[in-house]
Amino acid sequence: MKKLLLLLLLSSPLLRAQEYEPLLYYYNEWHFTTCFFGCLTDVYYTNGDTLVGGKNYKVLDGYHFISRTFLLREETQNKKVYLKLMNTAGFPEYLLYDFSMEVGDSIDMRNPITPFPEEAGYYILDSIVPRTLANGNDYNHFYLSPSLSNTVSTTNAVWIEGIGSLSLINAPSGYPDINGVGHLSCAFKNSNLFYSNLDSIDGCDPVIILDSEAFSNPFSEVIVSKSSLEGHFAIRNVEHIPFIDLYDLNGKRIQSLTNNGNPEIQINLSGQAPGIFLLVLTSNTLKKRVFKVIHQ
Repeated sequence: MKKLLLLLLLSSPLLRAQEYEPLLYYYNEWHFTTCFFGCLTDVYYTNGDTLVGGKNYKVLDGYHFISRTFLLREETQNKKVYLKLMNTAGFPEYLLYDFSMEVGDSIDMRNPITPFPEEAGYYILDSIVPRTLANGNDYNHFYLSPSLSNTVSTTNAVWIEGIGSLSLINAPSGYPDINGVGHLSCAFKNSNLFYSNLDSIDGCDPVIILDSEAFSNPFSEVIVSKSSLEGHFAIRNVEHIPFIDLYDLNGKRIQSLTNNGNPEIQINLSGQAPGIFLLVLTSNTLKKRVFKVIHQ
């Protein structure tokens, strides 16, 4: 009887809902719909990875992120999602989402470069409710409202674990209004439908479809991070990457390395002036992947 009880507990939907669902996958895609005189759906997505200050980021692209200067990163263990702006002095970083919050906790909402107030004031987490999404699983929905001391914002906000705001991704306090700024209509992870709202559209289809090769290719597990050695960067999980080249933004090759099955390679930039460099990895099938490295 004890074994049966344990099995039932492990398969409980309640326990599934309590597991943290990361927001950022290998590839992420959001469809954002606005209706004025007819409805228009725009698409934005993550397109590539970059390293800034020793931290890994996903690059936002599409819609009003086409400048590729909006960078997202996630601290999975802490359940927090950050946005860094590379087109703003000082490269500021904002805490967008804190999914570790408990009911009654507060957060200082920031909506950088959106139609909403950038400094939206403090919000209180009123409730957390697991609800079923398009993939058939339950995920926590966070319902927040302006605190009593908040004199800036008057509308409530909804976050979904694994997705973020029902408005723009960089507007955590943004109110999802189809007749105003707009609302999230579809969200995909690795081309699989994760969330849908079909009240103003006919259906959800991903713009980019990934096949199984996208997950078995040698670049999918590659991590570029700042090394413990001064001025060095570590490239990990590269045992199937035989060629590694480093270029400056003028296209000049700075370094060229041959890797004979080593899982980790160190790149030395200590002799280079601070700036942006392009790290080009070539697989044994001659496919290439480019990483942007910022040496400070």
